[in-house]
Formats: sequence, structure tokens, C-alpha cells
Amino acid sequence: MTTRIVSSGPGDEGAPGSEQAELERVGELFTQFVEAVARRPQAERDGERDLTARLRGHLGVEPGRTPVVKAAYAPYDHPNVHLALERWFAAESRAYELIGMTGADHRSHYTLSEILESASRYDKFVIGAVDYAHLPVSPDAELACVSFGFYLGTERTEDGREERCVVLLRGPSDEYGSEKVQLEVLAEDRDTARRLLAGVDELVRELNVLRGQVLSFEGGDFSDGLGPFRFHRRPDLDREGIVLPEGLLDRVERHVVGVARQRERLLAAGQHLRRGLLLYGPPGTGKTHTIRYLLSGMPDFTVVLLSGVTIRAIGSACALARMLQPALVVLEDCDLIAEARDYGDGEQPLLFQVLNEMDGLGDDADVAFLLTTNRADLLEPALVQRPGRVDLAVEIPLPDAEGRRRLLALYGGGLGLDDEVTEEIVERMAGTTASFTKELVRRAVLIAAERDAPRTEVDDVRAALDELLSDRDLLTRRLLGVPGDEEEGDDGDDGYDGGFEDDEGDDDDGPGGLPPRHPGPGRLGDNGGGFFTKASYRPLR
Repeated sequence: MTTRIVSSGPGDEGAPGSEQAELERVGELFTQFVEAVARRPQAERDGERDLTARLRGHLGVEPGRTPVVKAAYAPYDHPNVHLALERWFAAESRAYELIGMTGADHRSHYTLSEILESASRYDKFVIGAVDYAHLPVSPDAELACVSFGFYLGTERTEDGREERCVVLLRGPSDEYGSEKVQLEVLAEDRDTARRLLAGVDELVRELNVLRGQVLSFEGGDFSDGLGPFRFHRRPDLDREGIVLPEGLLDRVERHVVGVARQRERLLAAGQHLRRGLLLYGPPGTGKTHTIRYLLSGMPDFTVVLLSGVTIRAIGSACALARMLQPALVVLEDCDLIAEARDYGDGEQPLLFQVLNEMDGLGDDADVAFLLTTNRADLLEPALVQRPGRVDLAVEIPLPDAEGRRRLLALYGGGLGLDDEVTEEIVERMAGTTASFTKELVRRAVLIAAERDAPRTEVDDVRAALDELLSDRDLLTRRLLGVPGDEEEGDDGDDGYDGGFEDDEGDDDDGPGGLPPRHPGPGRLGDNGGGFFTKASYRPLR
């Protein structure tokens, strides 16, 4: 359009072509120009990419005037919510079309109502591609999940009516402060939206990909909340691989596995299912190994692993265990954070928060809590103040002579040691741990390999033992769980002072009364001594 401005002389005000009229015309043209820049022409806005027009056409009403009903889920439920929506709309009476959206950055900050307002008034958002996130659903499998998309759903009711709705699914994006999986439903009838969300919630529980898995929580990168988590392969251990004093493993199995097997009878008799087991003793004696054995014999149980600072996620872990029961919640190295307040959500020590969460589960919840510690004396005051949270405390001691003999046969069965040499090695290993025996065999094989020998000889075993018992390997022995460098008695009395006290007295906690700051060998979820980690989930950024 070409505009011609004509000047006029005095006395022509108000007449056509006068200066005032031309100025008014310029103002009108400038307004049209600004509107054209700020908004697309109406013809283009009603085109294929007009989000507001598309939603209006589907719902049959103005989307900005339609009530929005919302629901939110934890980040780890993203695959479950995706699968639940797919299953909901897969019913014979339902159908859906999936569309995406593009526009301004940081759209996670916008509610659905704000998106509709921005799309309608400013064309800030238009129809685009659906966003997906590939998330692990097991150690070996991933699932492409909608991370931002609109489900345009329809449902044929029994009386022949057609109900329509729009569901916005968006995944977590903790980088921008969105730590939840969010569902927002537009429907002319609010009850339709509520019924959809209730059905999806039921399907989330039914189709939950976390059921029967072994999981561990980790810290988040951008907040102190629940961060990413990992899937782990379930251990595969047999009973012969567990070396404990006679009868001890039977007690542990009956308390954890036996209750699960007799679930119905216990409930019928009015007995509770929730239980707590504490395994305590020096590092390296087999506490973690014992738990791995228990997990291998309970394939139907969902397992949540927490260790160190990740124990702060105990609330989420208990909620998950309650929903996916039967379940096990494993809390390793509780002594390291027993009195810490830094990692919790309040002023109470973290251990008290753990006990509060345990108490929050109903007695009929088939959930077992497995706790390990190298310093039971640090946990005892809190456990005594909350009786019944831990039903059984079992000490995993340093192996006696028979235990060391069995460990040597387990880890060094291929060495071909005769009885005389075996007894010599067993006697010299007095006061050592299972981890020490495992390292002894590995080092003996390494020594033989370094001299290019076809097999490991007795002298290789002796040389390895000499190395491990030498003064220069004092720290190595400590790292393998050996409590000190003094000569230990064969009865297993190693001076370990981490058990429950029999009477009141001074705690011999060492310098400053602090627990040892080493984690101990073979932590759960550790590639070195625990589960092999295959896949991890991190909220979409």
C-alpha cells in the first residue's frame, strides 16, 4: 500500500486532505503496521499451525474459557504416565491425535492457561513437532516417552454422545525448575477431566515399569530434591556363596523372606508385615554380600537402594515401596549420616527422619527395611527411642578359622592348595575379612601371571600373603576391612567396638568420637563390588 501525504494551507483544517486529517490517517496506518508486525494476518493465524484454532476446533468451545484440571507425578514416573495415557486412549470407545508445540524458550514456566493466552493474543506458540525423551525402563531397555505434547482425545459414551478433551503431558526439566511430570486436562465438563485423571492414575500403578526392578536414587544436579535414578541388574547368588556363622543366615532369611512367604497367614492372624533388619559389624565381613544374596532370592520384590547422602530421598523411596509392594528398601552405611542434619529436610538428624518414614508405613505394608552399619553404637540411641522399627539386629562378625577356611575354598578353589598349606594360610589370616581373602587370591594369581607361569603355585599365595601382611600394606589392610595391625586372636576377638553396648559406659569411639569415614568394600550399586549398572534416568533438560 502506498500512502501520499499532502500538505495544506491555512484555513483548510478539518477538510478532506487537510493536515489534521492526514495526521490521523498516518496514525491509523502506523497502528495497522504495528499490529501486522506483532501478529500474523488472521488468514495465516487460522492456518494449519494455529494452536488456538486447532484446540478450539477439537473442543468445540473457546479453549481459554475451558477449566483446566491438573495432576503431577514424580520424575521417575515419566514412563509410567506415558504408558498410562497410551493405554487409556487405546480403549475401543476412545481415540486421540497427538500434536506438538513450538515457540518461546523456557516454555516449562508456562501453565496451560498461559500457553493458551499467549497463543491466542500474541501467536507466541504454534503447532510443531512432538517432543520425546528416551528413558530407560530396565537395565537393558529404553522407551520413547512424550516429554511435551497435546493429546486431542475423544470418547464415545454409552448414550451415543462424544466427549472431547485435550491433555497436555510434559516431562520434568529440573534445569528450569520443573521437577515433576505434569498432566493438564482441558474439557468442557470438569467431571470428564477428573475421570480421565483418575483412570490414568490407576493405570500408572497397574503398568508401573519400576515394579520388580532394582533401583537407586542419586542426587540432582540443579536442586536438593530427588535427582536421577538408576536401574541395576538383580544379583544372582546361591547360598553356597555366603560364608557366615552357622544358623545366622537362616535367621536373616526367615525374617526377610519368610515373612513374605507367609504373608496371607500372618495377615489372617492379625500380624504386621512391615519389618526392619539391621546388619552390623566391621567393614568387609559380608553385610553387603548378604543383602545381595537376599535380593537374588526375591525376584518379585521391588528394591530401592539408598546409601550415604541419598538416604535423604527416604520419603520418595518409601512412597515408591508402598505403591509397588512387596518391596525392599536398603539403607547402607547408616552410621555415616546418622547424626547429620545437612542432608535432611528439617532440623532432625537424618536417621530420625528415616525412622519417621518407616513408622509412616502401615503395618500391613509388605515392605522390608534392610540397614547396614559399621558402627551400631551410633545408631543404638535412636533405635532404642523408636522401638519396633528394627525388629532384628544381626552381627556379621569377622570370620573365625572355619569361616576363613570356607572363604579360601570359595575364592581360591582353583588354586589346588592341600590341607597343610590351607591350614597355614588360614592361621596367618587370623583377624582378616572376606574382602581380604578375595584380594589375597586375586593377588596370588596376578603374581603368577607376572612371571608367566602356567598356574598359580603355593609360593605365589605365600608371596601375596606376605605383601598384604607387610607394614607397607597397613593402609591396604584397613581398606579391606582389617581392623588393626596387631596380631589378632583366632577366636575373632579383633577389638571391634561397633556393636550394641551391654551396659552403660564410656563409648570408645576413637578420636573425637567420630565413626570411621571409609565406606567399606563392596557397596551396593558400586560397579566395583555391587550391582552392574546398565541404565540411568535423568530428567529431560
